[in-house]
Amino acid sequence: MKELLLGLRLLLSSGRGNRVRFALMSLGGSIGVCCLAIVLTIPGILAAQDARVAARQPVVPRDESHKPVFSGFPLLLERMDPYGARPLTRIFLARGSRDVEPPPGLSSFPHAGQFFVSPRLHEMLRAQPDLAQRLPGRESGLIGPQGLARPEELVAYVGMPRGELSDGMPVERFGKSEAPEPTVEPATLGILRFTMVGVVLVPLAMFLSVCARLSAAERTRRLAALRLLGMSAREVRRVNAAETVAAAGLGALLGLGAYWVLNQFLSRVGLPGFTWYPSDGALSGSTLGTCLLGCPALAWFVGRVSVRQAAANPLAVRRTAPGKPPSAWGFVPLLAGAGVAAGYCVAGMAGHSPSDTGVSALLIPSMIVLIGVGLVTMLPRLSRSSAGRIARRTRSLALGLAMRRNEAEPGGALRVAAGLILLVFAASLAQGVLIELDQVSKNTAAIQMYDVPDQGLTATQRGALEHLRGIRAHLVTARTGGGDAWHEWSPGVVLATCAQLRKAVPWVGKCVDGRPLRLYDPTQVQDGNFKAGGKLFITLADGHRSMEITAPRRTLPYRDQAGMPLLSSGMILVPPSALPQGLRPHVGTLSLISASDSDTVRAVLDGIAHVAPTAAVIPQGLNVTALQQIAVVKTLLALGMVLGAVIGVAAYLVAATDRAVERRPQVTALTLLGARPRTLRFVQVAQVVLPLAGGLVLAIVMGKMAESSYLVTGGGAIFWDGEGVPLLLACALGAVVVAALGSLPLVGRRIDPELIRRD
Repeated sequence: MKELLLGLRLLLSSGRGNRVRFALMSLGGSIGVCCLAIVLTIPGILAAQDARVAARQPVVPRDESHKPVFSGFPLLLERMDPYGARPLTRIFLARGSRDVEPPPGLSSFPHAGQFFVSPRLHEMLRAQPDLAQRLPGRESGLIGPQGLARPEELVAYVGMPRGELSDGMPVERFGKSEAPEPTVEPATLGILRFTMVGVVLVPLAMFLSVCARLSAAERTRRLAALRLLGMSAREVRRVNAAETVAAAGLGALLGLGAYWVLNQFLSRVGLPGFTWYPSDGALSGSTLGTCLLGCPALAWFVGRVSVRQAAANPLAVRRTAPGKPPSAWGFVPLLAGAGVAAGYCVAGMAGHSPSDTGVSALLIPSMIVLIGVGLVTMLPRLSRSSAGRIARRTRSLALGLAMRRNEAEPGGALRVAAGLILLVFAASLAQGVLIELDQVSKNTAAIQMYDVPDQGLTATQRGALEHLRGIRAHLVTARTGGGDAWHEWSPGVVLATCAQLRKAVPWVGKCVDGRPLRLYDPTQVQDGNFKAGGKLFITLADGHRSMEITAPRRTLPYRDQAGMPLLSSGMILVPPSALPQGLRPHVGTLSLISASDSDTVRAVLDGIAHVAPTAAVIPQGLNVTALQQIAVVKTLLALGMVLGAVIGVAAYLVAATDRAVERRPQVTALTLLGARPRTLRFVQVAQVVLPLAGGLVLAIVMGKMAESSYLVTGGGAIFWDGEGVPLLLACALGAVVVAALGSLPLVGRRIDPELIRRD
């Protein structure tokens, strides 16, 4: 205990410089802990949102034979439509004679003609009046937070007469153990983990280590003096632990406080595409334990390693004896990570891309950690060997002086350059994730198709849908059967005229109305082998009558839409006039076609919902749930990149400031010996820039290998991306310029001989 008290006394009463260093250590630690808390609370935020979605899921009552029981229970029908790139969830409810607890967020079931909306949807209804077409009735209130996954979610509970919910299911209660669609799918969550490991956690561990080693040379000399005065090695370690752990503990408390303020602010302001409630971001016990115990433990471990030389050989430390050269073991993590990356790259080039299995989910993050750690641990050895080689060959006094300093003290530039090197490495990883997300979310089709079940529409509704503003074409498709062999393949039919077909597809050959024709697109794979002249049957809407057609011999060539084929080659074009008067296919699909721009898609969906509010609309090629997940991941990815940039810049600023303080005695001594300011500036810049440039080259190469490995395991169409290399080179050049500018203030005009006075 007395050693700990001595460490605290030395901390508080050893001059203003020591107190400034302690404040800098605490401030740097607080930044790191705040970033760590943000990363650790993201899974808790996503889990809280999924739990509220699960709490509003309906539970269907069933009898002994597992059939739904409708008697007296409320009816529910859920429809999810895209509104831009966001899902709009409409839940239609019809009251029953039995008392059922209303869904979370509502005090009672809405009556017919009423609807309750989420706060965000309430605002959008005021800004976009056309959106009200999707919600029949009048607004009667807002949904409470306990019924919403996140504040910006678009949800509406719509009251309907019981007779209009023939497709609805009975509801016994609300609440299930799991959400049907998680906020982020497990596979997508793996992308997020990959990003956070490479972009945030690896630089964060390095940054906290840098903060724990501020003024390492001065502290080591002071601890060596205590060792020479009679303290044992264990007692010296305790004195050092008192300072490092106290700074880390104070930094952890400040960082948690800063996180609480950020959570309260950002949860109310929100991030683009992702918001949460303040309670979702509350610090859990595990997060508190990791920050309050893990960070001081890391500082204690780093301090114990740094004090090892002072405890073992204090006289050599006081006399500044030459240190041992850095071990070559620092290259082992880099070589191990590069080996894994090379294996994936070779597999991708050979055409044997591994699937996204559990092995890849473990190897890819491990590879990132190994490469990130290796880029830091190999830097002293690389700096020393390259500095010695350059010093032996150069004839420049300034360059030789700089390289001899790096050769004698290879770890001096490590703390300054490490943060910038990891920042460039993280930028390459983030670029790979953005490439994969872009492959998933990019819409290249020129049209948008909407499939609506035809059998649930009245003639009036069907006519209104076909003439909606923005609809350029419409078709009706149906199934057929060949005799009694319904289980066998048979071609589908397209109920359309030649004019309707020409509006739907880019090119149609010579088409004659009034007779069936077999469609043929040579660019498509031909389905089935149904022979011409065979008998086909279409079941009509009354469920009892069937219409017989003969598979035609004559074919009609056509060319389908690029990127989104509307029809299958081999389908039969049947004129609508061939159907009996007033009858439709029993199982048919009305396909509406419009342009694919977001405004047109939104207007068409509004119109469909106004004409047929409860109809199930399937926008082909538009998975709004996946788009929302991608938006969430992109937002969190951007957050991770911001955190990585903050950590990298903070590491540089802290290390550069510390290096400026430590180098002042050497710079003063060289000035008194007659070195010119220009020479000293060149020396200080070269000491940092040259090892940094070598590390940045390795960071870009390793980053591209890691990025390619990730893309290979993602199964996308792009494995190798060269477009991002210029951006990475620009980032590396910017890092070199920043490091060079940060080294210039070391040389000033004022000479203070007191700086070279012995302790």
